[in-house]
Amino acid sequence: MMGFSWKLFYLFGILFWGFSQRWRTVESNGGSFSCGYPAIYNFGDSNSDTGGISAVMFEILSPNGETFFEHPAGRACDGRLIIDFIAENLKLPYLSAYLDSVGTNFRHGANFATGGSSIRPPGYSPFNLWVQISQFIQFKARTTSLYNQLTLNRRNPLTISNLPRPAEFSQALYTIDIGQNDLAHGFQYTTVKQVLASIPDIIGQLPQVIHTLYNEGARFFWVHNTGPIGCLPVSVLYEMSKPWNLDKNGCVRLQNEVAMEFNRQLKDMISQLRAQLPFARFTYVDVYSAKYTLVSDAKNLGFVEAVNFCCGNCTKKGMANGTVYGNPCNHPSKHISWDGIHYSQAANMWVAERILNGSFSDPPLSIQSACHNQTTIL
Repeated sequence: MMGFSWKLFYLFGILFWGFSQRWRTVESNGGSFSCGYPAIYNFGDSNSDTGGISAVMFEILSPNGETFFEHPAGRACDGRLIIDFIAENLKLPYLSAYLDSVGTNFRHGANFATGGSSIRPPGYSPFNLWVQISQFIQFKARTTSLYNQLTLNRRNPLTISNLPRPAEFSQALYTIDIGQNDLAHGFQYTTVKQVLASIPDIIGQLPQVIHTLYNEGARFFWVHNTGPIGCLPVSVLYEMSKPWNLDKNGCVRLQNEVAMEFNRQLKDMISQLRAQLPFARFTYVDVYSAKYTLVSDAKNLGFVEAVNFCCGNCTKKGMANGTVYGNPCNHPSKHISWDGIHYSQAANMWVAERILNGSFSDPPLSIQSACHNQTTIL
C-alpha cells in the first residue's frame, strides 16, 4: 500500500511538471513573474507590417528605415513599429514577415500583417484578415510536419533552427492590430453614416477569427483597438478648409467618433469572447487613447504639431513644380507622423512604453504579465 502511494505521488508529480512546462513563467529582475512567451504571431495592417507588402507587391524604399535600421526594412516608418517594441519587451527577435522569402527566421513567431489590409474585403490589399488566418493555418501545419520530419531524420542536412516548435503554438502570444483600413476605405468610398452602419458586420468577423485561432491552439490574445484616424495628417489636410469639422486638437471630429464607436463594439466583443472561451486570455489594448493623448500634448512632449509629417510620398523620389518629394525632414524624432499616415519611430516608442505596462489595457496588466489571473492552457 505504501509503495502504491509513492507511485501515485510520483505520477502526480510528473503530471504537475508536465502541465507546468506547457506554460512557463520566468522571474523578472523585479521579482515578479513574467509570462515567458516563446513566440509572437501577429495579424494586422501597415501599423505592424514588418515586410510583407514590401516583399510581394511594392518595395518600401529609402528613406524608410533610416533612423534605426539605416536602410529600408519593410516597414512604413523611419524605424521601429509598436510590434518591434513588443518583441523587444518580451526579449524576442523582430518578427519575420510570412510573405518574405529572403532571410526569414520563424523560430520565435511570424508576422502575417500586410500594409493596406482590412478585416473584411473589399479594401486596399488582397490580404484581408481571413487570408492572414488561412496563411497561419497552413504555416502551422507545414512547419509542424517539417519539424517532425527533420527531428526523426537527423541525417537530413536541413536545419530546424529557424522553425517554430510545435508545442509552442499554444504558449505563444497572438497579437491583432487591424481595422483602421476598414474605416479609411469606407470614408473614402462611402459616407460616414454608411461607415457607422458597417461596423457591426466588420466587428462580427472577429469572433470566428478568434475561435479559429483558438481551435489551432492559441490561448493568449493581445488585441489593439483602432487609433484616432481623424488625427492622421492625411485626414486633417482634407478638412483644413472646414475648421468646424475639427476638434480642439485639430483632428477630424466625425472620423474619430466613428473610430470610438468601432472600439466600443470591439471591446464588447472581447468581453463576449471571454465568456465563450474561459481558457483563453484576452487583453484589450486602448491604443486610441494612448495615441490621442500623444497628439493632444504633442508640444509639451517635445514633438511638432501633429498635423506636420516628416516625409511626404516616402516610397518615391521625384520633383514636381520645383519641390523634391521623398526627402525626409532633418529630425524625424520630433514628428508624430512619419509620412502622413504612419507614425514615426519616436511616436511608436512613446505609445509602446505606455501600452506595454498595462496603463491602457483591460485588464490593466503589463504584456509580460498578461497570461496571469486566468486558467492556463488545457
